[in-house]
Amino acid sequence: MNLPNILTLSRIPLLFLVVGLLHLDSKWHWPATVAFIVFVIAALTDYFDGYYARKMKLVSDFGKLMDAITDKILVLGLFAVLIAFDLLPKWGVLPFLVILSREFLITGLRLLAATKGVVLAAENAGKIKTVVQLVSLHCLLAVPMVRDDWDHWTGLDLSWLSSTLNYAGQVSFGLSALLTATSGYSYLSKYGDLMFPAESGSKTKAEEVKKREGERGRL
Repeated sequence: MNLPNILTLSRIPLLFLVVGLLHLDSKWHWPATVAFIVFVIAALTDYFDGYYARKMKLVSDFGKLMDAITDKILVLGLFAVLIAFDLLPKWGVLPFLVILSREFLITGLRLLAATKGVVLAAENAGKIKTVVQLVSLHCLLAVPMVRDDWDHWTGLDLSWLSSTLNYAGQVSFGLSALLTATSGYSYLSKYGDLMFPAESGSKTKAEEVKKREGERGRL
């Protein structure tokens, strides 16, 4: 187990740590603030695992696949928790299901492609939706930090800040659902033949995709 893979897999226990901290009352010395900091660390591992993998020449198919999977676990897990804790309103269930469906579908496509010797690298549209999702999570996780911790320990009225963060988080959440659906369509339009191949030429299609992804990797 090398450093990049450790950073990648660390997102799963960090997710559980964030959830556990959100369960604690503010009397436990700023638990929501610590939860926010832990989430920031978890989000940063998404950058550093790739950075060290390239720097240490440890890029692998396992790392690429697990990086995508642990990203999904972190993001989907936190959105589900935010809905359960009423940090996202009930209407958030529908956008969440859109995100959930897309992520499972594309992850399935990645795994299927891997059985054919093809590794699907992240598309620009997918990277953008990930950034918007992370912005939404940062804003929404900052709400209890400001409302429960900062208000309680400073005695200041910061309701305006928590309301602004909540609004920004909900808007970016809705936007992320739209971008998620769009990027999912982009993946399926490019690589859908790997999932639903024609009776003839499916092997050729897989070889074409593998060749195209190999050429992208050399750029």
